[in-house]
Amino acid sequence: MEQATILVVDDEKAIVKMLETVLQKEGFTNIYCAYTANDALQILSETKMDIIVLDVMLPDKSGFDICPKIREISDAYILFVTARVSDLDVLTGFAIGADDYITKPFNPLEIVARIKARLRRQSRVQQVASIVDKKKRYDFGRFVVDEEAGELRVGNELVKCPAQVFLLLLYLCKHPNRVFSKDQLLEAVWGFDSFVDDNTVIVHIRRIREKIEVDPSNPQHLVTVRGLGYKLVKEKEA
Repeated sequence: MEQATILVVDDEKAIVKMLETVLQKEGFTNIYCAYTANDALQILSETKMDIIVLDVMLPDKSGFDICPKIREISDAYILFVTARVSDLDVLTGFAIGADDYITKPFNPLEIVARIKARLRRQSRVQQVASIVDKKKRYDFGRFVVDEEAGELRVGNELVKCPAQVFLLLLYLCKHPNRVFSKDQLLEAVWGFDSFVDDNTVIVHIRRIREKIEVDPSNPQHLVTVRGLGYKLVKEKEA
């Protein structure tokens, strides 16, 4: 866990220093700091990150502005830090690539807890995948998910897929034709110690559909079973 590489992005130097100090006390040693959006993008172009703590309000560009750009070059876990608490702001953050959010003012130990929870879940997924699941490639006709390579291909095209979106799609691929409620998906993919709610599932389902469906508004693969949840069906059933 202490080997994780973390980038903290905030224009308030006191906050950055506080988070850096707390993270170091918790055993994290690979910590990078940025105070502007451009500085953050420069660091990300040079160094692979596992975790990004990203403030929404930055002096040059907002976190909302650069999040899609980050997603073009990184699958890191993005935790938005924001004073904007409306449902629209939260859903916007998820829709453009964030994995979690926390509102100001915050306890720095809560950010540490969320980072640790994320890394524990990631470690469990990797352990289960290497020990239990021998099947690595899931072919649904229009799209193929390669677990070992961590790739999604639609047709013959490699499609970029953020980590949490990929994990949700992978879980559904492993259980085709089975209906899952939002709560079941939260528990299975995000875990008991998750800080997110069922809106997260809704946003991630939409993001999957945007990648695998011909018409995301009329899904033929990842379908909604009214009153029950979601189901990923095989090509022949689509």
